Amino acid sequence: MKPSAGVWCRRFFYGTAMSSEIDISCPAPRRGGVRELLAIAFPMVVSQACETLMMFVDRAFLSRLGARYMAAAMGGGVTVFMFMTLFIGLTGYTSPLVAQYLGAGRKRNCAMVAAQALIVCAFAYPVILACIPLGGKLFRLSGIAAEQLAPQEAYFRILMFGAVIGLARHTITSFFSGIGRTRIVMVSTAVAMAVNILSNYVLIFGKLGFPAMGIQGAAVGTLLGTSSALAVTAGVFFSARYRREFGTVSGIRMDASVMKKLLRYGLSPGVEMFLNVVAFNVLVMSFHSYGVEVAASVTIAFSWDLVSFVPLIGVHIAVMSLVGRYMGAGDPDTAHKSTIAGLKLAVMYAAFTFTIYLLLPHYLVRPFLQSGDQEQAAAIAPMAVYMIRLITVYIFGDALTLVFSGALKGAGDTFWTMCISVSGHWVMALGTLVMIHGFQLSPRTAWAVAVFLIMGIGAAFLVRYRMGRWREMRVVDAEGEPLPEVPLAGD
Repeated sequence: MKPSAGVWCRRFFYGTAMSSEIDISCPAPRRGGVRELLAIAFPMVVSQACETLMMFVDRAFLSRLGARYMAAAMGGGVTVFMFMTLFIGLTGYTSPLVAQYLGAGRKRNCAMVAAQALIVCAFAYPVILACIPLGGKLFRLSGIAAEQLAPQEAYFRILMFGAVIGLARHTITSFFSGIGRTRIVMVSTAVAMAVNILSNYVLIFGKLGFPAMGIQGAAVGTLLGTSSALAVTAGVFFSARYRREFGTVSGIRMDASVMKKLLRYGLSPGVEMFLNVVAFNVLVMSFHSYGVEVAASVTIAFSWDLVSFVPLIGVHIAVMSLVGRYMGAGDPDTAHKSTIAGLKLAVMYAAFTFTIYLLLPHYLVRPFLQSGDQEQAAAIAPMAVYMIRLITVYIFGDALTLVFSGALKGAGDTFWTMCISVSGHWVMALGTLVMIHGFQLSPRTAWAVAVFLIMGIGAAFLVRYRMGRWREMRVVDAEGEPLPEVPLAGD
C-alpha cells in the first residue's frame, strides 16, 4: 500500500523515521560523520542560499533605479542588522542549548529554551525602536553622499519597525536547527524567498496595479517575506506532533533556570555579533565615504561575498547543533568527528567559490550594471572586479572561522569565541578607518589590507579549538536520567 500524501509530507518535514529516536541498527561509526552532518547542513545551506538570493535580487532590482539606491539598501540593511545583532546572537544560542538538552534526554526543556528566547524578543523590540534616531545620526556622521542619504533612511526605518518579526522567526528557526530538523527551516526560507522576490518586483516597480514605491517597496517586500517564513515555522512548532513530543504549548512559560542558561551562554554570542556588525558597519561606511562609485563597488563585492559566506553558515549551524548534542550526551570524541566532517564540507565549497571568483569576476559584476548611468557603470566595473578577485584571499579563512567557532559555541566555549572574533573584526575595521581617513590611501589599497586582515581570525579559532578545553565543558546535565543514544540528524 502506497503512503498517503500526508505521510509523504510528514516524512519530508520530519525525516523517514517519523521519530526522534535513533535507529539502533545504525552502526556507531556513522555518528559524527559527513553523512549525518550533511543531513542537517544541506537544508541549512539551501536556506542560507535562499537568504542570499533574496538580498542579491533586491540589490539587483534597486540597481535598475540607480547605484545610489543599491548602496542605500546595503548601508541601511547593515545598520538595521547592527541594532538587532545583540538579540539575534542571544536568541540564536537557542540552537546549541536545545541540542544540549536533546542530547541529555530532556526534550521538554527544548521548548522552554525557545520560550525564553521569545520572551527576550518581546523585551528587545522597544529597545530596537529606540535606536531609530541613532541610525539617522550615524548615516550623517559617516559622510555618505547626500543623494544616498534620504533613500537609505527610508529603507532603514521600515525595516526597524518590522524587526520583531525577524527576531521571532530567528528564534523558532533556531529551535528546529537545535533538534536537527532543518528541512522545516529550508521550506520556510524558500517560501520567504518567493514572497520577497515577488513582492519586491511588484512594489519597487509598481506592477499589478500597485504604485511604484522604489526602495521603500524593497523594505516592505522584505518584511512580507520574513512574515511568511515565521508563519510556516510557527505553524509547525505549535502543531500536534510537536505539542506531544516537546510540549511546545505547555513549555511557553517563564523558567528561571533555563533563562539563566540562555543568558549566561547566549550573551557572549550576542555581544560578539553586535560588536562584529558595528565593526563591519564602520568598514562599509568608511568605503562609502569615497563616493557613490566606490560605495556601489563595495556593495557588489559584498553581495558576492555573501554567496561565498552565507551558505557556509549552514555548515556552521550543523556543526554547532551536532557538537552541542554530543556534548550534552557526554561524547566529545564524536563531537570532534562532527567538526572535522564540517571542515571537509566547508573547504569543498570554499574551493568552488574560490575558482569562480578568481576566473570570472567580470561576469559576476555585469548583472549589477545593466541599466542606469553607463558612464558611472564604466567607473564602477573595474573597482568591483578588483574587489571580487581579492575576496578569494580570505574564502578559506572564512571556512575555518565558521566551522571551528560553531564547534566551540556548541560546546559552550562562548566567551573566548567572542574575544577572538571581536578583536579580529575591530583590528580590521579600525585599521581600514585609519588607512582611509588618516593616511588617505586609495580604495584599492585599503580594500587589499582589509581582506588580508580577515585571514587571521580563522587561524585564531583553529588554535583555540586545538587547545582542547572545549572537551571538558558541560552546559546541561541529565539530572539523573539515563543518557540515550543521540538521534541521527534528520530523523
